[in-house]
Amino acid sequence: GRAITPALTSPKCAMPGTRNWRARQAKVPQHRETRRMPYTAEQMFDLVADIGRYPEFLPWIIAMRIRTPHPGHLWAGTHPEPVDPAAHQIVTADMVVGFKAIREHFTSRVTLDRARHVHVDYLDGPLKYLHNDWHFRDVPGGCEIDFAVEFEFKTKMFEKIAGMFFGDALRKMVASFEARAAAIYPQVVAG
Repeated sequence: GRAITPALTSPKCAMPGTRNWRARQAKVPQHRETRRMPYTAEQMFDLVADIGRYPEFLPWIIAMRIRTPHPGHLWAGTHPEPVDPAAHQIVTADMVVGFKAIREHFTSRVTLDRARHVHVDYLDGPLKYLHNDWHFRDVPGGCEIDFAVEFEFKTKMFEKIAGMFFGDALRKMVASFEARAAAIYPQVVAG
């Protein structure tokens, strides 16, 4: 289901498990949902992981630059399952987002866990933080995608703008990913 909350200010001290952390969780723009799609988990992972093509189909993304991928992976010794270094990639991406007269630059580190998980860590730009996760798993007739995003802007002006448009922007983004999948992949036969 959809859980969208408006953007408000965040407490200064917000460590997980504390009262301020729980209060912040209720105030920042966040969204979580699970979707079933008639494509394989690998196909949907490939679509989401192909961040260099985002300007071709995602609204408001004007430009994207992929920096040289980082060698290795983050989970050496900490991943719950055996880790194949060839299946894990970490890239830094610079993105320009624009809406009317507003242009903002974002830098993020994107961790790709082949066909299972895409994790985005915000590094630089107009946000205080951003957490974004996509989890993919095959199910009969296609795949299931768990998507979660949470962020907070540095300035109150952007917090207010985000609060006003967050729901609409998110719906357009999700619809854009769905349309892109329909354009490039055949649907999976139910089974």
